[in-house]
Amino acid sequence: MQHNIVETLVGLLVIALTATFIAYGYSVVERQNVVGYDLTARFDKVDGLTIGSDVRLSGIKVGTITALDLDKRDYFAIVSMTLDSEVVLPDDSSAKITSEGLLGGNYISLSAGGSEDLLINGDEIVFTQGAVDLIGLVGQALFSTGDEKENK
Repeated sequence: MQHNIVETLVGLLVIALTATFIAYGYSVVERQNVVGYDLTARFDKVDGLTIGSDVRLSGIKVGTITALDLDKRDYFAIVSMTLDSEVVLPDDSSAKITSEGLLGGNYISLSAGGSEDLLINGDEIVFTQGAVDLIGLVGQALFSTGDEKENK
């Protein structure tokens, strides 16, 4: 009988600690709603990009990726993103998928253009550059042979 009471108390303690950690986690997590406008961009490759990834301008987070879709006609990836309403971009701005490092995730890096016309809600960023396959580039560098020198 003594063991059942101890086991019950330990179980209640574990449940209480779990509830405390969950409550703490919810209080710390960024739960802000992004108030802004939606844009889309078309990329040939979106490797490593996920819903919720950052959209950055000059290294500063200005938005979030909200959806990833495939255009079944031309097989381009369509990325939907929401940008902060205070960030207004010219319509000739560009977007490229950039890596945070060899082990980091990918994000979209925006570069502002010089046009006087601005992007508005629902517009598309036309100038894009897809993800670079870093592992493939390293593999090419490591395993390339001297065949280029022999052919000259």
